Amino acid sequence: MLLPVLEPLIIIAPLALAYANGANANFKGVASLFGSGTVGYWGAVKWATVTTATGCLVSVWASGSLLAAFTGKGLVPRELAAEPRFLFAVAAGAGLANLAATRLGFPVSTTHLLLGGLLGAGLGARPEAVNFQRLWEAFVRPLLLAPVLAIALGSALYHGLRSLRWAPEARNRTLDVLHFLSGGAVCFARGLNDTAKMAALMVGGAGLSVKASMLLVLVAMALGGILSARQVADTLAHKITGMSPGQGFVANLATSVLTTTASLHGLPVSTTHASVGALLGIGITTRQAHWKTAIPVLLAWLVTLPCAALLSALTWRWIAAVK
Repeated sequence: MLLPVLEPLIIIAPLALAYANGANANFKGVASLFGSGTVGYWGAVKWATVTTATGCLVSVWASGSLLAAFTGKGLVPRELAAEPRFLFAVAAGAGLANLAATRLGFPVSTTHLLLGGLLGAGLGARPEAVNFQRLWEAFVRPLLLAPVLAIALGSALYHGLRSLRWAPEARNRTLDVLHFLSGGAVCFARGLNDTAKMAALMVGGAGLSVKASMLLVLVAMALGGILSARQVADTLAHKITGMSPGQGFVANLATSVLTTTASLHGLPVSTTHASVGALLGIGITTRQAHWKTAIPVLLAWLVTLPCAALLSALTWRWIAAVK
């Protein structure tokens, strides 16, 4: 039986994670719009909010496999994955790590954080029962592959579209429309890919319906993106690479193609890795990559999973000790 104090926390922790997710990730699709001077910060935030929310709504019907994956089933025993305290530990560890990264201005992967949370809570509760084969096949492999594919796809698309003169250096009306649409597509894909991962924690932990959980996550993500995105926005828009409007459009196109394809196949890839990877691929091609910022961001990706795992394991230990 849960302590009364834990009952609201099982809902609050996933919503805090969703807020941190919005603050850290909503701007990823529109960073190129802001960084290339196509639109100002608040215009980019509004477009990100609307298109991310649309992806969240569609995810109710399109992301059932992700919803199942991020309850932890298959990675840990079924009875543990159904334990509300376990799902609270996952959300608490991932949320705390995400808030810390956002505060420091690092664009990190909520997928990586949730994976770390699942692993840490699982090791804290029943280390002998964690399925490391499933961990690799269903989670780690697609996460490692995504940034490599994004760098290659961003570079290849830029070469191809530039040769067709579809990625001009200067703004024009057609490019602005395409740039906005591609930015919206990235935000839509992110809402589609990320919402189910966080809603799964409330469906399993608090017993809420899928639709109610999705809507609560949507609201929390929107608020995070509106109120707390500025530091990560500056990193993504100005500190990864210099970019022209055409380059920004290509980066968004590569990110949206990769993330949407992964979502439809139930693969938990990171929109962060896809977005930053696409920007970096173009920066490498144009020799405008800002390695002084890019390298710390890449290193932060290595740290987020173990940090979330440690925080989730400690949270589980605390809950298990409370009688």
